[in-house]
Amino acid sequence: MPMDLSWIGREMGPFELVWTAEQVILYALGIGARELQFTTENSEGVLLQVLPTFVTTVGKGGAAGHLSVLSFGDYGPHQVVHHSQRVEVYRPLSAEGRALSTLRIDGIWDKRVGAQVDVVATAVDPATGEPMFQNRTALFVLGEGGFGGERGLTHAAPRRPRRPADATVVQPTHAAQALLYRLSGDRAPIHSDPSVAQRAGFARPILHGLCTFGFAGRALLQALCGDDPARFQSMEGRFAKPAYPGDELVTEIWRGDESAFFEVRNGSGEVLIERGTFGFAKAQG
Repeated sequence: MPMDLSWIGREMGPFELVWTAEQVILYALGIGARELQFTTENSEGVLLQVLPTFVTTVGKGGAAGHLSVLSFGDYGPHQVVHHSQRVEVYRPLSAEGRALSTLRIDGIWDKRVGAQVDVVATAVDPATGEPMFQNRTALFVLGEGGFGGERGLTHAAPRRPRRPADATVVQPTHAAQALLYRLSGDRAPIHSDPSVAQRAGFARPILHGLCTFGFAGRALLQALCGDDPARFQSMEGRFAKPAYPGDELVTEIWRGDESAFFEVRNGSGEVLIERGTFGFAKAQG
């Protein structure tokens, strides 16, 4: 059965997203944060802040969590991989809050070796309707291409600059990193069950792509924004290869005026996130 193109343009929701300080802290710990402003709500003189990439898992998966029960054709869950992610944050999140999120299937593209499904989730303030954040997720369904659909737009994605990086941030991960991160909503067994990971072709359970994405977000926030979430505007990257819990993550950053290019590698030099871009605001004053 070919991909079901009737999904294109379909909207779902709005879904209510609710998050707590406990979820904010758990996510921060799941992506390796140790700074008190991101990991505690009861230290004297410290105001709990939300790491911007929390929007990828807000509300224990939030609207994006509904993707797990959707089917765009007759294929198995083992065929679906996370291709790329883009987040836009329009204002800092409070440590506890609510949002209304709407899902839209933006496109289903025939990439010949597989099918790409583009999903956009936009969250707004329930009281005012003001946009709060947006997630753009591209899923790739292996082996489901060749159904005669459109190829989709070809974007001239940025490539690694030829000059040396302006900054490099090295972050260790823990052997139990995936077991901690999965508590933020993604309980897929490929990240915890050795037998499932081996059936998928991996030596052992792999780290979530969005966990690696979160580590990179922390690195960029530190290197370019002085750890100020209010300066974070957008972040995008393509998942090239999974990391394993315990890997060292190396984020290389090439600065621009209000944007940057980045890549994430493991300690062996293999690229994990490629063609990354980051948008940020200048410091005030």
